[in-house]
Order: sequence, then C-alpha cells, then structure tokens
Amino acid sequence: MKDNQPNQTEHKRRVRYKGTHPRKYSEKYKELNPEKYADTIEKVIQKGSTPAGMHISIMVPEILDFLQIKPGQRGLDATLGYGGHTRKMLECLQGQGHIYGLDVDPIESEKTKKRLADAGFGEDILTVKLMNFADIDKLAAEVGGFDFILADLGVSSMQIDNPERGFSYKVEGPLDLRLNPEQGMSAAERLQHITKEEFTGMLEENADEPYADEIAEVVVSEIRKGRKIDTTTKLAELVEQALSGVPKAERKDAVKKSCARTFQALRIDVNNEFEVLDAFLEKLPVVLNPGGRAAILTFHSGEDRLVKKSFKWHKQLGDYTEIARDVVRPSKEECIRNSRAHSTKMRWAVKA
Repeated sequence: MKDNQPNQTEHKRRVRYKGTHPRKYSEKYKELNPEKYADTIEKVIQKGSTPAGMHISIMVPEILDFLQIKPGQRGLDATLGYGGHTRKMLECLQGQGHIYGLDVDPIESEKTKKRLADAGFGEDILTVKLMNFADIDKLAAEVGGFDFILADLGVSSMQIDNPERGFSYKVEGPLDLRLNPEQGMSAAERLQHITKEEFTGMLEENADEPYADEIAEVVVSEIRKGRKIDTTTKLAELVEQALSGVPKAERKDAVKKSCARTFQALRIDVNNEFEVLDAFLEKLPVVLNPGGRAAILTFHSGEDRLVKKSFKWHKQLGDYTEIARDVVRPSKEECIRNSRAHSTKMRWAVKA
C-alpha cells in the first residue's frame, strides 16, 4: 500500500523555545522571515518602528522622482542591502533594461538575491555582485556605463538587528562591526592595539563625539590592564563609565547617544567607509552615461560633507551639469512611520 501512495513532503515544524518569547535571534522565526508576516510587520511600522530582520527603504518617492528611470536603461544600486530600493527601480524598468546590485555583505546579499528572484526579478534583469562600490569602475569596464545610480550609505536594519554581527550596543554580541565578516579586522581586534590619541581622533572625526577624550581614556585604560573588549555590552558599559561625571538628569540620554556614536565611529574605521566613499565619489562621474543621474543618501555629517564637496568640485570641472543646492530630506510623515529616517539627507547630481 505504501509503495502506491504519492510522495509527501515532510512537514517541518519550526524550532520551539522555552517561555513566551524567544531569547536567541536564531529562534525568532518572524525576524528571520519577516516578509511572511504582513500583519505583524504593519503593526510594528504603524508604531514607528522597523520590524526586526527587515529594512524599510527610505525616501523612495523622492529617489524615483529624481532618477526618472525609463524602460531599457541600465542602472546600479551601489548598496543593495535588503533590496527595497532595487525592487522599486526594477519595477520602473517594466521588464526592459538591467540593474546591477552591489554589496560587500555575503550573508545578506544572498538573501536579497533570492527575495528579489522570488518576486519575479531574475538574472535576466538583475545581477547581484559581491563587490565594494569603490570598484564601480571595474564593473563599468565590464558592462558599460550607467543611466542611473543610487547609493544608500546607511547600515541595513538586518545587520543592526542581528546580535551576531555586533552592530548594536543594545544587545549582547561579539564586537565585530564588519560589513563583510569574512574579511578584515573586527572592532574588538582593532581596539586591542589602539592608542588613546588614535581613539580620541577616531571618535571626533567619525562621529563628532563630545566626550571623545573621556571615552578613549577609559577604554584604553581597560586595554592596558590586559582586559579584552570583545563584546558589545562591554564597550557600552565602558562608555557609560566614561560619562559618570555627566549630571544624573542628563546622563541616561547622553550615554545612549555616546554609545551610538562610539559604535558608529568604530564601524566607519573598521570598514574604511570614508576611504571607500571617497573612491566611489571620484569614479562616479566616469561611470555615468551622458545625462545620467546619481542620488546618494547619507546619515551623518561626515558622509554628507564628503558628498557635498565632491559634487561641488566635479561641477566646477564640468563633469556635472547640475547638483543639489540643498539636501533633500524625508517627509515628516515618513519620519513618523520610520524613526530611522530622521537623520537622512539626499544629494543628487546629473552627468554632463
């Protein structure tokens, strides 16, 4: 009887956990597959939060309005991430043309490639490459120039939410902060050999940290005692210790902001983000086709200064016919719906 029965796929139940809520990120089935739970996602978004495990694309209408994408064009999403911007740009192509998506994160880029393929955007219209956007000239040499380019310089929410990546001071995890965990030096390794002067400069230059000297003093003192700062919570606790002199009424908020800035400064350093952005901005007018459009989203003053300076310089050289005179910001409604949009600035340029 059994031999005559059709094969049935074995039903696999999700991993169960003790208690009412999972403690480990690997057990959080909704966070690992958020797109399957539309009702939950919408409830979280309505509260002004980003659902864990996914990323809400910022300023989509403003980006599409500027890029003016037409069917048949060739485009580049220099920072693929969750693929939200990419998907909207692909829809504008209406099945004609091609988009290249770049990312240095081997973990998230594979997930995004599958997510977009499942949505109907296969390799005939989308090519995902594990490549740093500093190397856009190499890609252009291979495939030709681009009619539109987008670069969203923010860290994806999926990376922040996963404690194993070490991007957030709010949860316990290894102090890593690498966009590609398979290459380079982790933040923990970086701190082991840092001097007080070097760390102070890093905090000031990469994050405008007002308590840079105090934080560097406490952190480097801990290292000199032979203690490793190898977890997110260890570093956060040292930042809190460094701000012990701040008036009690102001301390909680000050610690929160300084932790965020400290992690930002380390992330920028570990991933050479300013050097990479400089290289990208220098090559950008070279890889754009005549009349091509580029939009860049930045999330802190250091990034915005680099973009503003580069666009202005290349306009003076005649590479761009037009650049954004002022930054474009997300609407008040978007900031209410997505709290991570508050610090976003968009600048754009049009190739001569």
